[in-house]
Amino acid sequence: MSQHRSLRSSSTITAKRNVLKRFERVDLLKKRGLWKEGRSVMNLPKTKPDA
Repeated sequence: MSQHRSLRSSSTITAKRNVLKRFERVDLLKKRGLWKEGRSVMNLPKTKPDA
């Protein structure tokens, strides 16, 4: 008996996420050279994930 497609593991889902967690946004800003040390992690600028 086959498994229903809604019950498959999440590893098969490879959709691009357009919302980043706070630590991911900080890492992305550091990689782009826009992060200043000692800056608050609140009120971060909007960022788009790399394609």
